[in-house]
Amino acid sequence: MYGWYLGLVLLVALERVAELVVSLRNARWSFAQGGVESGRGHYPYMVALHTLLLAACLVEAAQRPFVPALGWTMFAVVLLAQGLRWWCITVLGHQWNTRVIVVPGLRLVARGPYRWLRHPNYVAVVAEGIALPLVHTAWVTALVFTVLNIPLLAVRVRTEESALKTALA
Repeated sequence: MYGWYLGLVLLVALERVAELVVSLRNARWSFAQGGVESGRGHYPYMVALHTLLLAACLVEAAQRPFVPALGWTMFAVVLLAQGLRWWCITVLGHQWNTRVIVVPGLRLVARGPYRWLRHPNYVAVVAEGIALPLVHTAWVTALVFTVLNIPLLAVRVRTEESALKTALA
């Protein structure tokens, strides 16, 4: 089962590359519209943590068994998280980015998952950070990622809220 899991983690890594391509395109658009970037200081840590998540999944999972009841359930959560992430990306359109870039004067998006949640993409991030390692019983990776991700997400959400408040004022 480890070979299959290796493929899954590589697919998630490719998905991250696709996100970066979309993010770069959207950043160019945002800056052309007068967008202002905030929170550059935390961004490298976020990239590092998410990259280490993928590597740690592979290292730890090589030492762990595949437990079908846990693995298949967590695989479904990973798929749902990916669906939510791409729903957010699609709904936000040019405004979506892996960085915090806000174009002054644009209205907040209030459709799609943003009807119900202020930051639905982070629900996907948290779910995936727990579920992806647990697909192959890598519980230490799930725990460490989650513990490190909590303060990082707190900084990220505060940064976004501050940037949005400034841009919409």
